[in-house]
Amino acid sequence: MIRIATFRTREDAELAQAALEAAGIPSVLEADDAGGSYPFDLTSAARLFVAEADADDAAAVLSG
Repeated sequence: MIRIATFRTREDAELAQAALEAAGIPSVLEADDAGGSYPFDLTSAARLFVAEADADDAAAVLSG
């Protein structure tokens, strides 16, 4: 898995993850916000990861 994007909030990352899912690209969300309990208390932002083989497609989905 490689990091495809970093977001300031879990909500933004979840929206991007939904777009990837709609395109058939599996992803993993990692955030330091107690599982969403503290959405504005991210210490390292929210990070979205995809398989390396999906990276180009995922970048295209997120950029458009």
